[in-house]
Amino acid sequence: MNIVVCVKQIPDPSAPQSLDEHHNLNRSGKLLLDEADTYGVEMALQLAEASSGEVVVVSMGDATDLTGLRTALAMGAARAVVVSDPALRGANALDTAAVLSAVITSVSPDLVLTATESSDGYTGTVPAQIAEFLGWPSVTFAKSLSASENSLTVSRQSEAGYDEVTVSLPAVVSVTAGVVEPRYASFKGIMAAKSKSVEVKTLRDLGITLDQGQAITAVTEAPSREAGEKFVDDGTAAEKIIAFLESVKAL
Repeated sequence: MNIVVCVKQIPDPSAPQSLDEHHNLNRSGKLLLDEADTYGVEMALQLAEASSGEVVVVSMGDATDLTGLRTALAMGAARAVVVSDPALRGANALDTAAVLSAVITSVSPDLVLTATESSDGYTGTVPAQIAEFLGWPSVTFAKSLSASENSLTVSRQSEAGYDEVTVSLPAVVSVTAGVVEPRYASFKGIMAAKSKSVEVKTLRDLGITLDQGQAITAVTEAPSREAGEKFVDDGTAAEKIIAFLESVKAL
């Protein structure tokens, strides 16, 4: 089974975050593999190892620093493809899905794994959007996976517990943080990652033209939280609370 894992390089979450001159997240420092993506990489490696397959990681973003992608390669992924283009600065979730689906099409995998959402975006919409672009079935919030020749059985986390879903391949599946325990990259893996292929593509290479969205023109800090209003129960507290809820249209 050949598997693509969609991963993202993000700024070090332990470092102070800032915005660049375009009011986008400043990504000029060291970029790391999003921890949420390590679970998908590990799950893909286990499935590929059981079926003599290959794992390819795909990403979109600045290709100046490839530290995060090298981490996935050191874990055991065979190669990486990253789309880097100035036109992608500030791209929204739908544009991201369009670009990643184009790369996935060129790789032609049996399965695509993703995190449920990125740690610096939190939209949670990209996996389903990728599936829609590809015309493949989508399963979200997978807690466990088991593969057969042409299908995948997924235990999907839900509000009521777990749903067991069987989906035909190829498919797009987003996995939760508890699906597996990611392996640590060995010294041998780290050294091998230095010689593994990282292919950098542009939008022209993919034959994609994106409509330029609205630029962020200004960013202001959110107002600080103010102290709430206190009601002293003098026998009329209930009426005061009801009046307050009515004033904010909660009743």
